[in-house]
Amino acid sequence: MNFASDNAGPAAPRIMDAMMEANADHQMPYGNDPFTARAVDLVREVLEAPEATVHLVATGTAANALALSTLVRPWDAIFCHHDAHVEVDECGAVELFAGGAKLRRVPGADAKMTPDALAEALAEIGPRDVHSVQPGALTLTQLTERGTAYTPDEIGALVEVARSRGMKVHMDGARFANAVAAAGISPAEMTWKTGIDALSFGGTKNGCLGVEAVVLFRPDLDWETSLRRKRTGHLWSKGKYLGAQMQAYLEDGLWLDLAGRANAAMTRLMAGLGDVPGARAVSPPAGNLVYLELPRAAHARAVAAGVKYYLYAGETPLEGPPDEPVRCRIVCDWSKGKDDVDALLTLWRG
Repeated sequence: MNFASDNAGPAAPRIMDAMMEANADHQMPYGNDPFTARAVDLVREVLEAPEATVHLVATGTAANALALSTLVRPWDAIFCHHDAHVEVDECGAVELFAGGAKLRRVPGADAKMTPDALAEALAEIGPRDVHSVQPGALTLTQLTERGTAYTPDEIGALVEVARSRGMKVHMDGARFANAVAAAGISPAEMTWKTGIDALSFGGTKNGCLGVEAVVLFRPDLDWETSLRRKRTGHLWSKGKYLGAQMQAYLEDGLWLDLAGRANAAMTRLMAGLGDVPGARAVSPPAGNLVYLELPRAAHARAVAAGVKYYLYAGETPLEGPPDEPVRCRIVCDWSKGKDDVDALLTLWRG
């Protein structure tokens, strides 16, 4: 059993079938194929944004870096949470793509920043100060890197602060499907209706082989993003394979069905956690990801049985007092069923 990441999960059968369909015939390259055309239409339809422009790429890092580099100038600052993926896990890709734009970290509990914290960070940059980077963009992660979620009201309040300094706003939606499925609201209510300018619409973590959509709710930025995608090596020659994935992902609500399964597995796990001695959630999960603390002995039983997930307690997390709390990250992908969850809980209970 693997609860380390939703990246570890399999591709959904309908995604694989779509890839085989795309492979059955010749199609024009570089996204000039019917699969990509249909995928773009579906993204616009799902987001209720007929004027949005859509650029498909293969990785979340590429999506985030392309979107943000389009929104800022090289001398700008991009404000993100301390734990944001663009800061912690993307090897400076945003700064590279943006020609040197600087990431500025904002603190906040449960991986969520507040309007006050953002305003305080912005106050460090004086108006028209030639010696400082300039306010450029805000990026929010949904779900966050701690498995929590921003409400539309919280997003709107942060957008208002960003707009007060002339900034654009991006949403890193690697787990956007999980956030939408859990909140029970429309994707539009979570994005452009709150003021989001650009969205990295994730598919890879939710049953696709590897596809993300850079969605710009500002059509005036389309050509620049097109050029940046080509210049950075992210315009696929065989773009039909990206288009086929995204098309199948969005048709008939598959994306929300898969996210709902992953979220349901997490709900089952959290319901059973009360019977695990010494277990507690570090942050309340809003979707399919949670950080927990459990006694070291519980982790040792699970690891010995072959379960995989990340532990955070130094280089040798399983060495030490058996009752000492050890933090872990648990992620449920779409394929996790009740048997998987129950088996993990049983091992933790001992």
